[in-house]
Amino acid sequence: MSGCDRGSATVWVAVVAGVLCAVFGTVLALGQAVAARHRAGGAADLAALAAADRALWGTAHACGAADRVARAQGAEMVRCEVRGEIAEVTARTRLGPYAPEVRSRAGPPGVFAGLPAAVP
Repeated sequence: MSGCDRGSATVWVAVVAGVLCAVFGTVLALGQAVAARHRAGGAADLAALAAADRALWGTAHACGAADRVARAQGAEMVRCEVRGEIAEVTARTRLGPYAPEVRSRAGPPGVFAGLPAAVP
């Protein structure tokens, strides 16, 4: 046996372990980004529904309700606009280095031009 191959398995194990750690870190980062996006989407949807429910009471009251709902979901409301019975809310959630903003719109069925009404 020749002595020139001694220790090469250690090098290969170290390289493979490093690559697996990098892949695992990337998967964790992507998972955290997706979780942040979903959390912001849920908060924006619920806040828009709350604002649309209070739309007839005035913009200040509707956006106040949307802000309370967004905060209860662990998000912050970035923007709230109420036009008639339609409410549009943008919410942001911070999770680690990620802070996605998601916009959601809600209102009664049949008021969104070009979109089919919900099936009863």
